[in-house]
Amino acid sequence: MKHKQWMLSICLAVSASAFAQTAAERITVQDPWVRLNAPGAPATGAFMVLRNAASTEIRLVKAESPAAKVTELHDHINEGGVFKMRAIPAVAIKAGGEATLKPGSLHVMLIDLKSPLKEGDTVQITLGFDDGSSKKVEAPVKKVMPEGHGKH
Repeated sequence: MKHKQWMLSICLAVSASAFAQTAAERITVQDPWVRLNAPGAPATGAFMVLRNAASTEIRLVKAESPAAKVTELHDHINEGGVFKMRAIPAVAIKAGGEATLKPGSLHVMLIDLKSPLKEGDTVQITLGFDDGSSKKVEAPVKKVMPEGHGKH
């Protein structure tokens, strides 16, 4: 009888792990895009909305892109009235919630671009999560005017 219980326990554990989803499978990415950098500028930002369907918080812990030599998670901070960007170790995506990566806030920084970007190009970004899983994202390059530009 103990042998049957042991085998049943093993089967249930294997079944449960087969249905467990990785963080990457629980995260959906909406509206990814990369800002067209100014001519000669060696860096730019990538933006998107990350939605978490899991019942626990998931952390985005890294990003990589073949378009840049260095890819980092960044935030903007106000330090004595001066806004600065800084690398951060992770972006928390609350259970059942979302994290918005947008200009002037959280974003993926693409540093030391390997070649100039053009409007309409697509940049591949691989997002890495705290459980070791990853998700590939295709982000179109968009020319975005600063807020208020062109208004009279």
